[in-house]
Amino acid sequence: MSEQKRAVILLSGGLDSATLVAMVRADGYSCYTMSFDYGQRHRAELNAAARVAHDLGVVEHKVIGLNLSGIGGSALTDSAIDVPLAPTQGIPVTYVPARNTVFLSLALGWAEVLNARDIFIGVNALDYNGYPDCRAEYVEAFERMANLATRAGVEGQGFRIRAPLQNLSKSDIVKAGVGLGVDSCYQADDAGRACGKCDACRLRAEGFKMAGITDPTRYF
Repeated sequence: MSEQKRAVILLSGGLDSATLVAMVRADGYSCYTMSFDYGQRHRAELNAAARVAHDLGVVEHKVIGLNLSGIGGSALTDSAIDVPLAPTQGIPVTYVPARNTVFLSLALGWAEVLNARDIFIGVNALDYNGYPDCRAEYVEAFERMANLATRAGVEGQGFRIRAPLQNLSKSDIVKAGVGLGVDSCYQADDAGRACGKCDACRLRAEGFKMAGITDPTRYF
């Protein structure tokens, strides 16, 4: 019997990444999840990620400590920048400079150590089209770089950067998650309650509404 294929999955603890883990597991992968303590203002997502990893039975869940708050520039890492409570134009202030590039780079390193060929990220171009590192062009470019910059890539054992949620609507993601038994939500405070006003909350709530499914998220 051949060894089960392995995948490294970026897991934030929110609905999208939890659904992603469930999808990858359903596709027959042995799942290794990676989260980041990067100086984010809302730390409850790390607890959510650990719970999701446990509930979905991943092989190993790794939390990497970073200090992206040290460079600032984002409402998610800098308390001096307010999280907008209404839709904005252009790249939002919740964009964290180089975040996905840093995260994928560390996932790439772990994948090479694990001899995993597939790395999954839960970016979604339709809902988060203000973020430049959520576009298909970015994912494709990172994959090319990954296969140029690693021993595995040079030796012909190429990596695939996979983003299966890329072109799904939020309601499609909700339906997929519920169909796979996912019961997860983004948690904003230490009590596990979401604000109900930011972009992430609005998109999630609209996704549940469009899917015709009751939103289980607790709000404060």
